[in-house]
Amino acid sequence: MPDILNDAYFMKQALSEAEKAFDEGEIPIGTVIVCERRIIARTHNLTEMLNDVTAHAEMQAITAAAPVLGGKYLKDCTLYVTVEPCPMCAGALFWAQISRIVYGANDEKRGYSQIAPNLLHPKTQVTAGILADEAQELMKRFFIEKRQTHILKNRRKEN
Repeated sequence: MPDILNDAYFMKQALSEAEKAFDEGEIPIGTVIVCERRIIARTHNLTEMLNDVTAHAEMQAITAAAPVLGGKYLKDCTLYVTVEPCPMCAGALFWAQISRIVYGANDEKRGYSQIAPNLLHPKTQVTAGILADEAQELMKRFFIEKRQTHILKNRRKEN
């Protein structure tokens, strides 16, 4: 019997959160944190809504998961995130002692692996590339729409 609660299943849940972020005008990154095959936190970027540069999806997920577990450490938990964490989030995940990170698309400009590859806790396992195409497509679509909106606003100002 196939295990439907696999990495692809949980990444689809994170992608659903990313779609919510997209719809809210946030950079479309979504996360879920799973402990014992159960989602204990589901979040997405809230930087625009909260006017807070630290309100990344991963930071929101850490904050949401800790009370569910009754403590600040996320040992025996897996974070599923649609795009590779930035160094800020990787540092927070280090301190939270997350056991595993699964991400979709690489972030070749701002991802922790480009900037500070040793930032995660030494015991944290990383799996990359799960539903990467879907995550990357959502990001591309978001930034294309942002550029088009920006161009239209500039044209209105000129007229």
